[in-house]
Amino acid sequence: MLILLDIDGVMVPATSWKRPEFENDGFPRFSRKAITSLRKIISETGADILLTTSHKSNYYIDEWRNIFFNRGVRNVKISKLNKNSSRLNRRDEIMRWVANSNEKQFVIIDDDKSLNELPYKVKSRLVQTSATVGLNEELADSAIEILKSSKAIAS
Repeated sequence: MLILLDIDGVMVPATSWKRPEFENDGFPRFSRKAITSLRKIISETGADILLTTSHKSNYYIDEWRNIFFNRGVRNVKISKLNKNSSRLNRRDEIMRWVANSNEKQFVIIDDDKSLNELPYKVKSRLVQTSATVGLNEELADSAIEILKSSKAIAS
């Protein structure tokens, strides 16, 4: 099971009126609500994280592990999509991953509106956050339901 996870607008809600706060590692602070919600998803499903964020290529996997560890998200395998050298939009990046992956049990947690154009079978696995709110308990419950459901993407 995988959580395809964005960061901005999910773990770091956008606030136009102020700059985000940064941790000692130089990366923005995750919201407490988002951390609690992500930990709930992981503990109830055992899902791993696949980073889809535009920041994914700015850090090595070990750095990402430290970023999450320092924010209280521990004991989870973290990977990331390949570098987006083709400059695909998020929708196309995810569709490329779906086409090339054997993983059939996943949830997408993202605020990107282009994901509304995903094909139905993939869009049914989308939990879309509000960029100013981010991941919360209600959305976490939706993600858990998707991951625990028996509906896997047909090959």
